[in-house]
Amino acid sequence: MKKYKFTISGNDYDVHLKDIEDNVAELDVNGTIYEVEIHGEVKTSKTPKLIRKPVEKMPGEGQIKKSESTGKHKVTAPLPGTILKINVSVGDVVTEGQNLMVMEAMKMENQVQTTKAGEVTAIKVGVGDSVLQDDVLIEIG
Repeated sequence: MKKYKFTISGNDYDVHLKDIEDNVAELDVNGTIYEVEIHGEVKTSKTPKLIRKPVEKMPGEGQIKKSESTGKHKVTAPLPGTILKINVSVGDVVTEGQNLMVMEAMKMENQVQTTKAGEVTAIKVGVGDSVLQDDVLIEIG
C-alpha cells in the first residue's frame, strides 16, 4: 500500500493506494474509500493471476462406503505394544467391560477390555506378539 500527501486548493489530503486492478484503483482518501478509473497507459502486473479449474470428482468419490456387518465385534489394540497375558479363550462368554488381555505399551501395562458382550470366536494374537495400533486382537460373536 503506497501513501501519498496531496494539497488541492489549499486542502491537505492523505491518500493510501490500496489496490490497482486493470484500470481501476482503490484509494483511501482521509478515511473514505473510493474506486477510481485510471485514464492512460495501463501497466500490466508482473505477478500472474491464479486461475483454477473447478474440482471434478471421480465417480463414487466422496461417498460413504458402508462395511458389511458380519455380526462380529472386533477388539483392537489401543496402542502399539506387546501382548503380556490373555485372560480368555475361544468359546468363553464375555460381558461388556470385561478385561480380555494385558498388553505392554509405552512401558506400562494396559488392560484391553471389550465394549460388547458375546462369545469369543477367535483370538488373533498370542503372548509375546507385537501389535500395532488398531490391529485386531480378538473377535467376539
